This record gives sequence, C-alpha cells and structure tokens, in this order.
Amino acid sequence: MRLERATLEARVEESLAALLPEYPRVSLCVAFSGGLDSTALLSALAMLRGARAGRRAAGAPRSPRLRAVHVDHGLHANAPAWAEHCRAVAERLHVPLAVLRVSVERSAGASLEAAAREARYRALERELEGAEVLLTAQHADDQLETVLLQLLRGAGLPGIAAMAPVAPFGRGRLARPLLAIERSEIESWASARGLEWVEDDSNANERLDRNYLRRRVVPLLRARWPSASRAAARTARHAAEAQRLLDLLGRADVERAAVGGALCVKRLRMLSAERRRNALRYWIARCAHPLPDTRRLDELAGPVLDARPDAHPRVVWGATVAERHGDLLSLGTVASPGLASREPERGGTASGGLASGGPACGPSSDPIGPDGALVWPLGSGSVLELPSGLGRLELAADRHGPIDLEALPESVSVRLRRGGERLRPRRGGPSRTLKALLQEARVARVERGRIPLVCTGEQLLAAGDLWVDARIQAGAETRRRGRLIWHRA
Repeated sequence: MRLERATLEARVEESLAALLPEYPRVSLCVAFSGGLDSTALLSALAMLRGARAGRRAAGAPRSPRLRAVHVDHGLHANAPAWAEHCRAVAERLHVPLAVLRVSVERSAGASLEAAAREARYRALERELEGAEVLLTAQHADDQLETVLLQLLRGAGLPGIAAMAPVAPFGRGRLARPLLAIERSEIESWASARGLEWVEDDSNANERLDRNYLRRRVVPLLRARWPSASRAAARTARHAAEAQRLLDLLGRADVERAAVGGALCVKRLRMLSAERRRNALRYWIARCAHPLPDTRRLDELAGPVLDARPDAHPRVVWGATVAERHGDLLSLGTVASPGLASREPERGGTASGGLASGGPACGPSSDPIGPDGALVWPLGSGSVLELPSGLGRLELAADRHGPIDLEALPESVSVRLRRGGERLRPRRGGPSRTLKALLQEARVARVERGRIPLVCTGEQLLAAGDLWVDARIQAGAETRRRGRLIWHRA
C-alpha cells in the first residue's frame, strides 16, 4: 500500500499492529534524532494519539503511552542546537522528551560512526523501561543500503538479513515501523505537513561507505531497477528465515554437545564441517560473545578441534578467547593485564585467596581463609574476582542458560579441589565424582587443580562453567535462567 492511497500515520499504525500483538495497549519510546525520518515517525504517532483520543467516547482502545529520547553524542558543533530543536518539536507535539548525553569511546580499529552507534544503543538500552518498545525510524532505503553493505563485506545470512522489523532489546523490544516505506514517500508526507527537521552535514561525507552508496550507487540502481528497495527487503526476509532454520539446527547440535557451559570436542567432530561451523557460531552468539571472522572460525572448527588433547590450543578475537582443555571447548574473555598475577611456584601458596599450588596432577591442599574458600554473594550480574591469575566468575542472566536462578542460595563458597567432590550432571542421572568427569572429558591434569568449584556447604553446585549440579539446573518450568561464566585469566 503506497502513501498515495494511505497516509503515513495509517501505515505506521498498520505496521505497529502487525509487529506488536498487544498494540495499542503498549508503551512506545521513539529514538528521536531530529532528522527527517524520526521527525516524521514521532509526528505520525502524535497524530494517531490525537485521533484515538477523539474516538475514546466511541469506545476505542486507549492510546499507547508515547515518549521520545534524544541522544547527544557531543561530537558535532551543532549538537546543542539539535537537542534544543528536539525539545521544541516534542513540546509542540506534547510528547515527553529525555535528552541523554553520552561519551563516545573509540576502540582501536573501530570507526567513529560505529563507536557512536554503539554508545547510542547502550544509552537507549539503559533508558528503556520494562516492557517498553523502542521505535527507530529506519526505512526501506536504509534496508537496501544495509543489504548492499553486507554483501560487499562478504557477510553471511545474519548480515544479509539486515534489520529485523522487530527484535528483543534491553528489557523490552525494538520495532521499525517505517521499514517498508521509502524515504521519498516520508519526505513528501513531512513536507506537505510543513514539518521541520535538522540536516546533519556529515551525511554528505562520501568517504563513509553508507553515504557513498546513498549518494552515488543507489540512485543508479533505482534508475535501472525502480523496485530495488522492495527486492532487497524480500532478500533480507528470505535470509532471516533461512537463518532461523540454521539457528534451530545449531541449537540442537549445541545441546547435544553441551557439557555445562563448554562443548564436547568429540561430539563436535562428529558433525560435518558446515554443521560444525554453524554450531560454533550459534554457541558463541548464545554466550553473548561477538562472532569471529571467517579465518578464526575456520581455525576454531578445524585445527583446534583436531589438535591433541594435551595441546591446549586457543583462538582469540577481540576480548573473547576460545580454549580447548582436553575434550572440552570453552569460551571466556581475555584478562586485562592487571587481572592476572604470576602463577606461584609449584608447592607455593597464592596470596590473597584461592591456592593453585600443590601437585599439578591433584587437588590443592592450600586453604584460604578460615574454611578454605571465598564467600560469593549471588545476584544477577554478580562477579567474583579470583586471585592467583585464575580470572573471575560471573553469574549472568541468560534466557537459554542451564541454571535456575531461583534455585540458587543467596551466597555460595568458591574453592579449589580437595578430593572426593561429587555432583549429579543430569537430572535423574547418577551422582558422579568430579575426578571421573574430568578424566572422561580428558581435561589436562595440570588444569584440574585450577578449576573454581562453587559450593553450598559441602555440596558441589558447579565446577567452573563445565558442569552444573542437577539441583540448580533449569527445567521446563524455570522462570529465570542464568549462566555461570568462568573468565579464565
């Protein structure tokens, strides 16, 4: 349905009704930059709210709660003026506005544009209230540019799927109700209604890939193929559908290979090369780590899995490290230089906490504190720094996690092996000694005495992120799931 036959506000309402089953009984928050697209979106929503208020006497549903958020990156000389413009527009529309100021930190190798986008979305995620839906104003032309950029970068299906119409975001969701509408249609609608918006002069900088495509390439494509944006949108939908099927396959393969938070190398090697790479991609993404590039993924799926059990190969990308310990493949983060201390000499005692000395092939006999353990108060996002270069433990909320957060005690103790520890790795299965589990997983003897054990009293609840006891495992009835992550130093 084109704008000649339906107004922008009608198409926005139609899109929201399709994307959000509870619409209009929903709270909406518009990411408002002050540019054309977000100005049109916010204005259309304000018009819908006014029209719905006029129909309230006839029993129409209550209007959605509507507010807006403007993010000031502080990178442009006009940033204060843009924020004031957004305040004036929001006041005219009677929409509450929050202005968030962020600091953009640019990491090595990252573009300023990417760093600003990351800072913006972090701020929006923090601002979003529970069950609130963030609305952004990307349109069909943006989707076309995204598909082209991903193709030129050699992206896989997730990249070609481009921007989803609706997706989880923070404590709520993110929806893009303009994704099927072209920019020319939005501009015609806004101009006809006398709307004013700001123009970012950086959009004319053709050194940026997206601007070059928008100004030089896309006009040529449209001249030859007028329906290019609609065709790209279909391609994105097909790619997203195919990726969902691959995710289902990856989830099944990962669950069959899962050993606590790690994966069994033997079971991964039973998969074809394609399924192995797909399973690893799914596992890495599910653990909330960035995906590696093709070369590193191939190294992880090939040489790392084919190496000798005692070789301890590892692959590092960014702050993520994948390590093989015997028959187990685990994920962690690269420790900062100040986190890890020098490992003590064999037979020595680590100062300040967990001991990693003693015979390399057996449990540690060096106690820490009066009861030989660290006390760890638990809660979502809890982190325990481990001494002696052992890294840190993190309890993270994760809707796919193996731990039932409500089954955990308020605090636990963390220590190293003493010998005789047992746990039940499967619900309904037998109790197993930790020694037997480590031997079966072919964890190197030198590593066995360095695994942090999470206990309540004398009961072992988890061995690092490798095994979780049945008493705290998540089941079909679990409401809050989590994951124990051992960030190895």
